[in-house]
Amino acid sequence: MKVIIGADHGGFRLKQELIPFIESLGYTVEDVGSSCEQSVDYPDYALPVCTAVVEGKADRGILVCGTGIGMSIAANKVKGIRCALVHDLFSAQATRDHNDTNVLAMGERVIGPGVAQEIVRVWLETPFSEGERHQGRIDKVMSIEQRSC
Repeated sequence: MKVIIGADHGGFRLKQELIPFIESLGYTVEDVGSSCEQSVDYPDYALPVCTAVVEGKADRGILVCGTGIGMSIAANKVKGIRCALVHDLFSAQATRDHNDTNVLAMGERVIGPGVAQEIVRVWLETPFSEGERHQGRIDKVMSIEQRSC
């Protein structure tokens, strides 16, 4: 599985800690930046991550900013993306299990690296196993996207 990851200045340090962790789990990681803690705009990193996921160049995407809020808003503007803002293990599991999310957003200023690593591990390892029960709901969400574009 290939994971693409991006962060703005507020998520740079956490992104840097997550990359080797994700690789240690056996996944390939592509980093689209940012490359430092100098102020940048989060949409500039959300878009390439989400575009790669939608185009099939990556299986899943991870976005990090200060709170995760801006990244998740930007990500969910991209047609085909189901991004969840997650700061706990239960939500990491549920968002894959129930919502088949393809992008994960987190906030460096909200959680520490240890919790973030466990969230990423759970999110990457959880299959969309509740498809039969939840697929209809996902289809309804995606139809909203189709009608509004």
